[in-house]
Amino acid sequence: MSLIKPFRGLRPAPGRAAEIAAPPYDVLSAEEARVRAAGKPNSFLHISKAEIDLPPEIDHYSPPVYAKSRENFDRMIREAVLKQDDAPCYYAYRLTMGEHSQTGLVAAASVADYDSNRIRKHEFTRPDKEDDRVRQIEALNAQTGPVLLAHPDAPEVDALLAQASAGEPDADVTADDGIRHTLWAIRDAAVLQRLTFAFDAMPALYIADGHHRSAAASRVAAARRAKNAHHTGAEDYNYFLAVIFPHHQMRIMDYNRVVKDLNGLSTMGFLARLTERFVVSICSPRYRPMQRGEFSLYLPGQWYRLTIHPHLIPTDDPVARLDVSLLSESLLGPVLGIKDLRRDKRIDFVGGIRGLEELERRVDSGEMAAAFALHATDMEDLMSVADAGEVMPPKSTWFEPKLADGLVSHVLD
Repeated sequence: MSLIKPFRGLRPAPGRAAEIAAPPYDVLSAEEARVRAAGKPNSFLHISKAEIDLPPEIDHYSPPVYAKSRENFDRMIREAVLKQDDAPCYYAYRLTMGEHSQTGLVAAASVADYDSNRIRKHEFTRPDKEDDRVRQIEALNAQTGPVLLAHPDAPEVDALLAQASAGEPDADVTADDGIRHTLWAIRDAAVLQRLTFAFDAMPALYIADGHHRSAAASRVAAARRAKNAHHTGAEDYNYFLAVIFPHHQMRIMDYNRVVKDLNGLSTMGFLARLTERFVVSICSPRYRPMQRGEFSLYLPGQWYRLTIHPHLIPTDDPVARLDVSLLSESLLGPVLGIKDLRRDKRIDFVGGIRGLEELERRVDSGEMAAAFALHATDMEDLMSVADAGEVMPPKSTWFEPKLADGLVSHVLD
């Protein structure tokens, strides 16, 4: 089995991509999705978040939601709003956000290689979120939410995708948030083969975002394999929908923290405790960390720069040396008493796309007592953690720009 393979994508009919493409299912609440999809009967949100078409009080994980998703999916296929390609393809997918641009490959990625850790993970998953994606895949008999993967440097792949994306695109959509999504179908048999061989030569791929989607695909494949007396390994359920970008093109933004209280400390007492592990200096105006081991702290009306003492940074542990780990081990835990980032209700997380202004707003409103801005995690750090078979702390990475749902789906024929 190959690491990736082309597939017959289910895609918007010509000229329909703009009315179909939608944000990923997991970045909008049901209320936000309902507003986004209002007056747009073919928005993919009617498939990825079908609860918006049901009474607001419904349990989002209840059977009627998945049934409604299938009903909407079938309607869009029946009305030829969505159409499946006649032959297997790869697809070049370009994301453009302001001056930033990245071009990757839409492919079906091997579940077997995910199971063997050749497609490497860096996060734990939650069973309830896995269950949700399993039910969604089974309801639709399709994977509609792509997993975001990264691949090591591969100049041949870059060159092939540059060539494939030079012509007229099959879809070109600028979303409400200003992100441009451009897609080209790759049909040439020789190019398909060269891409397949180029990926087969890679030692590993890395999950950037989509751990629950890939874990769910693995579970569906295992269940179907067990029921199929004639299983060959070539069936579509043995692969999952993925978009794979060169790691050097991917953009990780900071993932910041806000806390509700100072654990009983006064402002001066809190700052005094910080000097045990950090060099603390006042900043004016707001300050964004510029290097690893550096953090920004915002207390009402004032920014501070925190630089951790170098001897506190491990050199031989790919997880412990991450800034998100350093903040937890040297400040959040020992000073603020926040030891479980997954369950402690005193902490919340703010994606860097919202800017430092959002941190100020959360504190100045009185909702939070303090905010911490971090230097963004590097892709090389993510890959090192995954190569070591370790996991990163919760909320370590915030990828931008994000993929769209609905531009290509993978049907499990």
